[in-house]
Amino acid sequence: MSYTDHIFTDYRRRVAELEASDNPFTKGIAYIAGEYVPLNEARIPILDQGFLHSDLTYDVPGVWNGRFFRLDDHLDRFEKSCAQLRLKSPLPRQEIRDRLVEMVAKSGIRDAYVMLIVTRGLRFVRQYAPEECDNFCYLMVMPYLWVMDEVTQKTGGTAVITRTVRRVPPGAIDPTVKNLQWGDFTRGLLEARDRGAMYPILTDGDANLTEGSGFNVILIKDGKLYTPKKGVLEGVTRKSVLAVAETLGYPYTIDDVPVELAYQCDEILFVTTAGGVMPITTLDGQPVGDGKVGPISKALWRGYWDAHADPSVSFAVHYEPA
Repeated sequence: MSYTDHIFTDYRRRVAELEASDNPFTKGIAYIAGEYVPLNEARIPILDQGFLHSDLTYDVPGVWNGRFFRLDDHLDRFEKSCAQLRLKSPLPRQEIRDRLVEMVAKSGIRDAYVMLIVTRGLRFVRQYAPEECDNFCYLMVMPYLWVMDEVTQKTGGTAVITRTVRRVPPGAIDPTVKNLQWGDFTRGLLEARDRGAMYPILTDGDANLTEGSGFNVILIKDGKLYTPKKGVLEGVTRKSVLAVAETLGYPYTIDDVPVELAYQCDEILFVTTAGGVMPITTLDGQPVGDGKVGPISKALWRGYWDAHADPSVSFAVHYEPA
């Protein structure tokens, strides 16, 4: 059995065990207005400015095989994003952390997609100063999401560099603040599908790559990794993958990445919490390298998932008795 098969076999076993439970939170749990509720029963006020104007920030840590992965890195970024948007969570950092761990323990979910959101609340900044707005905090835990399925992770996905849409410039929306203003990403996804591909890569309009629809992009050429510096989220998953690359002896650079390099590189990876390391083997209808998942991609894939058991960046959740 290959390492990839092993990862997915163990994952499917844990999912089957979870599905056999009668716990009402196994399909997801939410924290709203001071209460825990099953995710499918969660409701938000229709006048919440996060819903009406996407006036919010959020972050998405993950749990794998019962261990929270880089939770403090996600909380660091979340706090920074709140400060940049002049939002103040009604829950302090430690309470958010404690509640997320408690929610995972209550749910029994061992492979989880976790989401924390702070919205402006019910007051709009056109009428009120930020300090006059009572911000809301929502927390969610749900079974792990795969942006790229098992078969595609083994064989590689298809992507295009968009022609009809560019990434929203940093002067309009700060990409380092995680947000839900997905207009450009949605248009990119539609273009990719129209062109027979799964995923888009957006450019900055000046012949440089930025990111895809919710994931960072990494190119590999002659054993070196290249990933864009501007117009992108400073991804925690990207940080993890670059740490693995450094451990394995592969150099990397975070800088402007010209579009042309994507057509000349040996391997392409997309990286995100929801899916991990996702190899791309076809770009604009043409093979990337030899058209197969490359050796460095495989090494980074394995190193990334191995890191989830590293106590320096993860910790075990102590689950409640079944």
